[in-house]
Amino acid sequence: MSLLILSVFVIYTVLILFIAHVTSRKSTNETFFTGNRKSPWFVVAYGMIGASLSGVTFMSVPSDVYTGQFTYFGIVLGYIIGYAVIALILLPLYYKLNLTSIYSYLEMRFGKHSEKTGAAFFILSRLLGSALRMYLVVFVLYEFVFKAWGIPFWVPAVIFIALILVYTFKGGIKTVVWTDTLQTTFLLLAAIITVVCILKELNISIPDLLKASSDQGYTRLFETDANRPNFWLKQIISGAFITIVMTGLDQDMMQKNMTCKNLRAAQKNVMTSSILFIFVNIIFLCLGASLIYYAQQTGFQLPTNDSGVVVNDKIFPSIAFSFSKFTSIVFVIGLVAAGYSSADGTLTALTTTFCYNFLDFGSKKDISEEVKLNKRKQIHIIFAILYLLVIIAFRPFHDQSLINKVFQIASYTYGPLLGLYTFGLFIKKRKPIDKIVPYIAIASPILSYILNLYSKQIFNGYQFGFEILIVNGLITFVALLAISKNESKEINKC
Repeated sequence: MSLLILSVFVIYTVLILFIAHVTSRKSTNETFFTGNRKSPWFVVAYGMIGASLSGVTFMSVPSDVYTGQFTYFGIVLGYIIGYAVIALILLPLYYKLNLTSIYSYLEMRFGKHSEKTGAAFFILSRLLGSALRMYLVVFVLYEFVFKAWGIPFWVPAVIFIALILVYTFKGGIKTVVWTDTLQTTFLLLAAIITVVCILKELNISIPDLLKASSDQGYTRLFETDANRPNFWLKQIISGAFITIVMTGLDQDMMQKNMTCKNLRAAQKNVMTSSILFIFVNIIFLCLGASLIYYAQQTGFQLPTNDSGVVVNDKIFPSIAFSFSKFTSIVFVIGLVAAGYSSADGTLTALTTTFCYNFLDFGSKKDISEEVKLNKRKQIHIIFAILYLLVIIAFRPFHDQSLINKVFQIASYTYGPLLGLYTFGLFIKKRKPIDKIVPYIAIASPILSYILNLYSKQIFNGYQFGFEILIVNGLITFVALLAISKNESKEINKC
């Protein structure tokens, strides 16, 4: 079985490398950073599904049904609001200013310190969040393939990162846009095929499955206790803001959108993605219900840790690998697709952000394209190494569902970005003192964490969920307002 899984992984990787070879021919720095702005909007829209879902969604959303039922769907509903904000407010700004890195806006609006602060928070957030997504893929392959051979955890991690480095090294974002279409296809097929196989094995239909799951409370859509972190209104609001920051203020996702030829095409891409996300997440929630129902009907023992607590992130792989060789192969293909789609765009975006916001590729006209090419390649390799180190370092801390950890990281690291962009877009006549902005951006997540830690005592039993992101952004916004002054003539252009 291990050799079969490894063979599937190799074949899929060869296919990815072939696509990378075709798309990276005659590539330049412009190709790497912007894809020459020639990507078809529908290709970007479809590929964004895989890039947004990642290995965490592929495994954690279905498995999280065991403890959270279908309440994750509230976040999905919030996505629609978030994508509308991106399409109507953020994309017009980015296209108007002809940005390559979206954090260049902060320099135009506030100054160099703000630009580097925004870029640094993105790098930190994406490096941690995306590495955890990739970690989950490496973790499963290690547990079910490499561990049996006595190979240490870091070996598959190195293999994965090296392969992603190879196929993004030349073509950059242009390659990512096209490989993501393949990743999305296999990721969705893996989920659908697994559900079909389980239904066939148990001789049950989707409506009967959902009814049986509903009788046991697993399809509950909304948490009605306002003090709970997953209260339905908090889920919807959190979903909207998570989308705004993790897509609209995220260089990885916006870099793909800005490869479209014009604003209208990018807007069609974003709104199409928002509709597709609803159906895709319904598929993954149904997958979670089918996994739990299968375990109940067959007596399958859900995987637990040393304390006897069910490990959510192992539910899907455990059942897939025990079910049949076919479902094992399907699972591996979906997992690998999810891992690649999560990491390739991130690695490219990290390189772009550093080159444009720290090395000033956009403003330094005296640097030759050859020098930029060499620097870009060096930065790309350095971020790949950092990516690898985060994956390896997280190994001792993995216990439960990673999707909550990913959103928690985003809540603290994207909060300052939310505050900066909100102030920049809506407080047109004032400008904060640029040199103080980094200190505010650091203090805001710390204060938010303290509020979250003691929320029960301070707010009479109330517990923050992912809406701590909004609190974080609000603290940043208020602090920026406090240190700002009227300079309308200078800043109205942005």
